[in-house]
Amino acid sequence: MGLTWIAIAASLLMGGGALLVFIWAVRSHQFKSFEDVKYQVFWSDFDGPDAPQPKTTPLRTTEEQRNGSSNQSS
Repeated sequence: MGLTWIAIAASLLMGGGALLVFIWAVRSHQFKSFEDVKYQVFWSDFDGPDAPQPKTTPLRTTEEQRNGSSNQSS
């Protein structure tokens, strides 16, 4: 009979621990992007050499970085 109470106490402790972990996960937004995970597999298909690159321009070219500033007069 003593072993039964130990098993009941252990199961309640494990259930309570699982409940606390679940509450922590919900409160810290671990499930926020739950649906996006299944689409991440397909994003690797768009990373190939034919993938469109984002249109960004560097603020300064490498020559300007070496010389300091483009506004300096020689």
